[in-house]
Amino acid sequence: MEKNGLLRGLVHTYHGKDQPVDYYLHLDDEKIPLNDLLGSDITITYLGQKNCISCGRKTNKTFNSGYCYPCFTNLAENDLCIVKPHECHFDNGTCRDESFGETYCMIPHYVYLALSSDVKVGLTRKHNQLKRWVDQGAIRAIPIAELPTRRMAGKLEFHLSQYLPDKTNWRKMLKGDVTDKDLLAVRDEVYQHFPEQFNPFKLNENEWVDITYPILETLDKINSMSLDKTETIQGKLLGAKAQYLILSTGVFQTRKHAGYHVAFRG
Repeated sequence: MEKNGLLRGLVHTYHGKDQPVDYYLHLDDEKIPLNDLLGSDITITYLGQKNCISCGRKTNKTFNSGYCYPCFTNLAENDLCIVKPHECHFDNGTCRDESFGETYCMIPHYVYLALSSDVKVGLTRKHNQLKRWVDQGAIRAIPIAELPTRRMAGKLEFHLSQYLPDKTNWRKMLKGDVTDKDLLAVRDEVYQHFPEQFNPFKLNENEWVDITYPILETLDKINSMSLDKTETIQGKLLGAKAQYLILSTGVFQTRKHAGYHVAFRG
């Protein structure tokens, strides 16, 4: 099978803790199933062109996983408050796109605990949590609070990041080098650090979500591969986790290469 198209990263479907996540390579509007290709050789070749994943403009360089520079500087989804939600400026009238803010930010958000490399704190839109957790490579996760807006969730996350990391060690995550943790016990400890004004938003879930990934084997050494350094990425497909393809030759971060025109063979 060979397909050419604009790479947009990986998409996935969660079926429950007893089944591995189904992964698909997103090329143009097509989603190529990857689980059936585990153990097979695949090739991804850069065809020498990049286009913005938003406006389609041809660009020599992409920003923030697939955008041209004008879209990077103008679109609300690329504003700094997306990665620093506690600095949301919707209320002071300087949001880049109020309709975007109303749709994606001024709605309920979860603050959660996730176990990927270690227990981390994060936030996500309500009903988007499974996508978020899989994209981060979490093997276990639980929401601990529900806030009415992204800004409020960001303020709580920022406060809790004093006690827990808010980043994932991607090398440990891909190696499966994760210490087993009881998230309910960690949550109870974290609740001791909640500022009083956030106590009414606590959740009391009885169990966490477990996530299994389609991985035949892990790598002892993580070698990151990039189409900016070599025209072709190839190797036996050993698995997929977060936004990474795990190959016998190294790992390939697909979202980082969003906007690249590639030929996929598998």
